[in-house]
Order: sequence, then structure tokens, then C-alpha cells
Amino acid sequence: MQEKLYFYYTNDLHSNFDNWPQVAGFVKDQKSRMLVKGASCWLVDIGDHVDRVDPIAEAFLGKANVRLMNDAGFDFATLGNNEGITMAHEDLHELYNDAVFEVVCANLHSMTDSDPDWLQSVAYTQSFGGVRVGIVGLTAPFRTFYELLDWRVSDPLPTLKKQVHHLKKHTDIIILLSHLGLSEDQEIARRMDDIDVIIGGHTHHLLRTGEMINHTMLTAAGKHGAFAGEVILTWDHASQSLVGQEAYTTDISHLPKDMETMETLQSLSDEADRLLDEPVVHLEEPLEVKWFQRTLLMQRLTAVLQQWTRADAAMLNAGMLLDHFPAGAVTKKDIHRICPHSINPCTIQLQGDELLEVIRVSLTKDLTEMKLKGFGFRGEIIGKMIFAGLDVDTVVRKDGNEYVQSVRHHGKKLDPDKTYTIATADTFTFGRLLPEVAKSEVKHYFLPEMMRDLLSHTLKKYVSKP
Repeated sequence: MQEKLYFYYTNDLHSNFDNWPQVAGFVKDQKSRMLVKGASCWLVDIGDHVDRVDPIAEAFLGKANVRLMNDAGFDFATLGNNEGITMAHEDLHELYNDAVFEVVCANLHSMTDSDPDWLQSVAYTQSFGGVRVGIVGLTAPFRTFYELLDWRVSDPLPTLKKQVHHLKKHTDIIILLSHLGLSEDQEIARRMDDIDVIIGGHTHHLLRTGEMINHTMLTAAGKHGAFAGEVILTWDHASQSLVGQEAYTTDISHLPKDMETMETLQSLSDEADRLLDEPVVHLEEPLEVKWFQRTLLMQRLTAVLQQWTRADAAMLNAGMLLDHFPAGAVTKKDIHRICPHSINPCTIQLQGDELLEVIRVSLTKDLTEMKLKGFGFRGEIIGKMIFAGLDVDTVVRKDGNEYVQSVRHHGKKLDPDKTYTIATADTFTFGRLLPEVAKSEVKHYFLPEMMRDLLSHTLKKYVSKP
């Protein structure tokens, strides 16, 4: 006799609630159909369901996301970096208190007190036919960020080996919920023989029909709820072995929306508006935002960044602010709308010659006009780089690029051999946007503060001036 086990999953929603009613409708319908058939079925999420770019996620600090997952009938979830490192320690500690699903993440632990009651390294479940399933979760090891928030995140592979060694003794099938990214998932599949399925996320990859490496099926469903994923496992009770592994993804854009979810989202949106409708300042005059020009607000924000981090100088891209502030009351919702990014302030150390190269690159059209998605940035383009603590003289040539003529710090030309502490957005410490910044051996991140917290401070300071 053979038995089929069904798993439906989501990953990397990033609070894209426009798609959630279709996703919820699809997974609820699939689970209902399977249960009517007498088939075993589970719903799982692979992390980054929360993203504070959305006002609902911001107002409820992710707890509304948990409610939506409860309502959809999820059974298991793991944490993504957007759950893990975009909230204060106490907010993450309480995030899943009301979850009716199990949260599994084997490589995350609290450094200040006991782990939250909801956090477990592995979970166990069983099919109607008695097939024993073990589930382990892992999250991306952004160690520097986690430790600043009083969480310890361990290396995934040694942690996984330990958990799988234990799971083998008690289960028939092992499933990894991996918020590590595709390359890490592939490496795990190559190096470990006992994991049957890796359901992945983090790098937003879409594996429409899965990928087999050795005996492990890898799958993932892209990002933002455009697709929902399905895994079908076939267990042979006579041979006591797994004889089939299938993976599919479904484009949900054409599917009907779940009306209950729509109503819940509307209610949450109304409540989020109320919670964020808290006045911060009152502006007598509007404040302009221009992505390719220096404005008073961006100059003040960059200066506040320098002062707050106690850096020698600061640099910040004008695309950080998405819209201007009209005259009148400015609320928390306005500040969130204009600066919605999951970006933290940071400082780096650069030699004078490295800093000069960074300034040169930051003013090129290639960078200022770059459309960026990711690295915490939730805007449109990077925009003009604004400086504080540095006098940067430039000239715009016929090709449209802005060329650096001279850079002075406290009236003196940059010393190529001197070390400068520069404040900026943590976005630039990742990837290859500004290579010298990313390669800096000394970086200090400021958490849990986000750039919008400094924007709020800047507005208060600006309007309080006589």
C-alpha cells in the first residue's frame, strides 16, 4: 500500500498583502480538499512573511501576519531575517505568542533570557497512515545583526547535522524549512543524504517543478506571494520507504480571493491607520524631496546621521525618502510611507584613498540612477549621494556624470593614509553597490533603530529650531 503526503507552502511574502487573499484561498482550499479525501496535508511558511514596509506589519510589529497565518490554517513556519533582525529583542520574543502553528528554527536562541515558548528546533507530525515526519528549520546566519539584538544564531550546517542525526532515530521522512538561500540548500543536499525535502526561501528563487540533488528534492516559490508551492511525497508501507518526491508551484494571480481574508485585511488596515495616526511634528512649510538634487531635508537627515553615530562624516542617498512632506501635521504613518525601508544606520572605516574612490563612484549616473530592490531598500532608485562633514566639490561634464574635483574634511584635503569613520545606510555594506564600503573590515551597525527613526528625530529637531 502507498500513501501520499501533501505539503503546501509559502515563502518570502514580505507583507505583500495584495496577493495574500489569493494565496490564503488557494492553500485553504487545497488543505480542505485533501482532508475530505482522507489525505494527510500540512501548510508551512519558510520565513520573511513579515516585512515592515507595509503599514499593517509596521503597526502590529508582525503580529497581524501571525494572525493571517492562523486564519489560513498554517501548521509550521520558520523565521526569515525580516522576522529576526528588523525588530527589537522583546518584539521578536513575543511575535509568535498567539500562533496556533509550530515555529521551528534550530539555529536561533536568546542571549538575554530563556528562549520564547514558541521557539523549537524541530517538530514532529504523523500522517493518517502512521508515517512519521520530522521538520527542522534554519534561518540565515546574520550573526552581527542578531548579536546586536541579543540573539545568538549558530552556523546552519553543524546545527543541521546534529538535528538530523537525532531525527533519523524517530522519523521516516525529514523535511528542512530553509531560509538560507538556493546555493546553501544545494550544498546541504550535496553533503547530507538523510534530508528528503528542502523547502527554501531567502533568495527569492522559483523552482517550478523542483530540483533533485542526490536523494533530496529542493523547491521554492519565488517571492511576494505570486506563487504558492506544493510538495507531494509517496510513502510505500510495504517497503517502508519513500518512493516518490514531486514539487510544483502554482501561479495564484488568476485565482479568486478569499473573502474572509479580504475582510480581515481591511479591518487590520483600518486599525493600522488608527495606530499610526499619531502626530510627530507640525510643519509650517512643506519639505521637498528630490532624488537627484540636494534638499534641505536630506542635508539635515545626513547631518543627524553623522551626529547620532558620532562619525567623522556621513553619506546618504536621496532615494531614501520617497516623497515630500506637505505643510501641516506629520504622523507616524507619513514617516513610514516616506521612509519604509528595513535599513539601519551603520558606520564603517575607510582609508582616505578608499573614501575618495567611494565618493567618486557614488556620484556616477550608474549608481545614482540604479533601480534597487533588496538589501533592505524598499524604494525606487538610489538617487544622489548627500554628504555631511565633507566638502565635496564637483563638476558635471557633457556625459551627464558628476566628477569630483576635491574633497575636504574640516577644511583639509583627505589624507590618503588616514582612517575615517563614515556613517551611512547599511544597504551599502552588502553586495557590490560600493565595493570599498562592503569590503571595510570595521563595520558597526545600529539596531533596532531604522532610518525612519532618525528621520523622525530630524523632523523634530528641524521644526523646533527658532
